[in-house]
Amino acid sequence: MHPQPHDLVWLRDPAALLATGSVPDWADADWLAQAPLVVRRDHDAAGRVPVGIRGRERAQRHATWIDAGQCATLVSPFDIAREGFWRLHPRRDEIPALHALDPIARQLGALPHRWGVTGAVGFTLASGIDVLHAGSDIDLLLEAAEPLAARTLAALQSLIDTDVVRLDIQVATPHGAFALRERLRTHGRVLLKTNTGPVLCDDPWQPVCQPC
Repeated sequence: MHPQPHDLVWLRDPAALLATGSVPDWADADWLAQAPLVVRRDHDAAGRVPVGIRGRERAQRHATWIDAGQCATLVSPFDIAREGFWRLHPRRDEIPALHALDPIARQLGALPHRWGVTGAVGFTLASGIDVLHAGSDIDLLLEAAEPLAARTLAALQSLIDTDVVRLDIQVATPHGAFALRERLRTHGRVLLKTNTGPVLCDDPWQPVCQPC
């Protein structure tokens, strides 16, 4: 399966990426051997996979490309949600984002859409590398091949209105992804992130959008 945005991939040969000279010094061999890369939205005619390297510190982020053959292991946000490893995490009771995932998972499980965990929480749960703190947000991905029903929007609105922990949901359509908060605020136009750049859309489920 070709990697999709937000998937986490572990490198088959970290040394090969280092040899390209396209990564910063903080992304050393030890780190690349254990930390997954995050697939991002972009397009390459040669078929390379766009990825982001996440470092040990919050400010350490770097965008680069890898060959598809470098993907040794792939974990999707949906895999992370399905496994539910937050229930077993040793810091579950001290990190609000981990503690809040149980009730969120129950509510999302009642909706007719696949959902997954991304961001710092997803990275931590999938890799075992704990990058969380007490103020960490919960970032989620909701797959929606068709426009969201009114009752689904109402359920999602009640979820993100909680003040226990900030919840950011990206809604993935066949043409890109947009922030649910923006859609709820504007009741229409959103900034759709696509593989060829952001576009402004009144209907993110339609292929024709206005360039940003």
